[in-house]
Amino acid sequence: MSSIWRALLPLGALLLAMTGCQRGASSGGDADWPLHGQNAWGQGYAASDQIDTSNVARLGLQWYHQFDVDRGEEATPIMVDGVLYVSTAWSKVHAFDARSGKELWAFDPKVPPETLPKGCCDAVNRGVSVANGRVFVGTFDGRLIALDARSGKQLWSIVTVDQTKPYTITGATNVAKNLVMIGNGGAEYGVRGYVSAYDQATGRLVWRFYTVPNPDGKPDGQPSDKPLRELAEKGWFGDVWRKIGGGGTVWDSMVYDPQSDLFYFGVGNGTPHDHKVRSQGKGDNLFLSSIVAVKATTGEYMWHYQTTPGDSWDYTATAPLILMDRVIDGKPRKLIVQAPKNGFFYVLDRLTGELVSASPFVPVNWATGIDARTGRPIEVPAARYETKGYYQLPGGFGGHSWHPMAFSPQTGLVYIPAQNVGQFFEKDPDFKFRPGHLNTALGGAKLEFPDDDAAIAAVKKASFGELIAWDPVARKARWKVRHRFFMNGGALATAGGLVFQGNVEGHFVAYDAATGQQLWSYETVNGIVAAPISYQLGGRQYVAVMVGTGGFAPMIGTITPDLPRLRGRLMVFALDGQAKAEPYDVPPPARVDLQGVTSTGDPQAGLAKYNFACLVCHGFSATGRYTADLRRSEIIKSSEAFQNVVRGGVLKDLGMVSFAELYSPSDVEDIRAYLIREGGKVERRQNRPPAP
Repeated sequence: MSSIWRALLPLGALLLAMTGCQRGASSGGDADWPLHGQNAWGQGYAASDQIDTSNVARLGLQWYHQFDVDRGEEATPIMVDGVLYVSTAWSKVHAFDARSGKELWAFDPKVPPETLPKGCCDAVNRGVSVANGRVFVGTFDGRLIALDARSGKQLWSIVTVDQTKPYTITGATNVAKNLVMIGNGGAEYGVRGYVSAYDQATGRLVWRFYTVPNPDGKPDGQPSDKPLRELAEKGWFGDVWRKIGGGGTVWDSMVYDPQSDLFYFGVGNGTPHDHKVRSQGKGDNLFLSSIVAVKATTGEYMWHYQTTPGDSWDYTATAPLILMDRVIDGKPRKLIVQAPKNGFFYVLDRLTGELVSASPFVPVNWATGIDARTGRPIEVPAARYETKGYYQLPGGFGGHSWHPMAFSPQTGLVYIPAQNVGQFFEKDPDFKFRPGHLNTALGGAKLEFPDDDAAIAAVKKASFGELIAWDPVARKARWKVRHRFFMNGGALATAGGLVFQGNVEGHFVAYDAATGQQLWSYETVNGIVAAPISYQLGGRQYVAVMVGTGGFAPMIGTITPDLPRLRGRLMVFALDGQAKAEPYDVPPPARVDLQGVTSTGDPQAGLAKYNFACLVCHGFSATGRYTADLRRSEIIKSSEAFQNVVRGGVLKDLGMVSFAELYSPSDVEDIRAYLIREGGKVERRQNRPPAP
């Protein structure tokens, strides 16, 4: 072999890893899924083509595993050297033989249940990282843990957050060289966001990048000090953010480019949401709602792009990031793309942060477009809800949230799990910061869903999901598939010309990547929000997906499928698979009998108090799915029992901690009166004669 070919071999291996083209994947070899987005560029693309448009109808279940948790399952599996690694709710980790499904080991970090109220959106976990014989997982209570990949034995564990504050970790870890990166969540509750890089071998902190200035005005001794001083501090005003922390948590998206050694991450919303309250309505509030690029080895700031300056709508920029090389206007460009909550699809130069293009991928009415020269949105003034409320598209749930996108080099399309759901924004004239609870400064204290069937049907019709095949060069959708419910699962693209996606209705579906035609479907019963993966072993291609609905969807249970909590599953498919999953035992909803049940409380006052602290777990109008359906609970029949739960904390081991510091006995009785009223609505509906 000549010396020039010897020199080119490492470069070729790197390019194969970045593009997702695994040697032998299409011709009978093995193909791993080693990173969260398969390749270093986060594209969610499998080069295997054994399963294609001509034979996907033969796809069948090969094996499955049912977990011991019944909350949301959001993890993207990782497959390395024949072992499939997954994390579940409560930050548990499992390893399986990727061919047979035999469980090799399991690890439980034993997250204290009483940490549950610190999270806005269920005790979920979006995945692990695997590198150098180690498995890395972030835990809901803020730890970063390294496990031995062969045995599951804990190698080290470090606390990455101040556990006296309402921080959580739900996002997947990321790896770059000898480092493992992790962020955190909790912005709505009052924290200061950051992302950290730790040494993989020892857990030693190497660098940390804070996303908002230090409320104390002091340097942190970290690489973020300089950009915060030179760029960010001048854009923050008043004292509210200093007392609360500012927000800006890095709770999900991270991606690494080995070519440039740049590490990219998305930053979340501020605290509180209302920019007028948070920063006197002045300043851009960097680095909220921004994409930030730093040097992976040092954390040195390189560039940023802020998608929503002075965000007032929870328009986080934490949606997945994808790197790609494309030709635009006749020139090859190195790009990073994102479809964040604010509804615009952004194409940026990944080396400089320069805006290439930005176009709406869902209906948008808060801005008329993005100024190509400044990169700033052209806002509709009424959207700031300064003098009166404004019904906005997208709402705070976003045009696209954390659900992974996929990019196919074959079609040149990005597949987006999009959401169409609006929100009425108005100020909260009585806002007062309360540590450890949601602090949005938004109105809606008396918000509840309508009781009549026609109004509920209208709400459902106006809120729906879509799988959008987006052309990032032509800046338009090539096709769309509409879903009944607004929330839908992450996407996977394959070399077989397919796109796989699950939905919350309980179906796992394969579409033609070029046309959107549905080619295959499997009923999972339990809904899917996670992204599938595909890997190849011994010449056989597999498709794997985590099954389990949870996350923030239960907050608005009226417009999500009416299913009880079901155990999560890992389901793995292959051509001609013959396995049969055990049917779920889906109990009918408990009947409500409130005959003779009364309360001395004020139900209307109870509604406002419920919405302040209970809604985040139990849902609007108490319709939540991943906690007890309080409308049907026996506990609301007894004032004493209800006080013991809400103020006494007798169910803290189940995650229901005491709220005695927030609510007086009379407050609790008001909430009970409201729940009795909601239960009465259910009771009347269940006793209606069936419709003809």
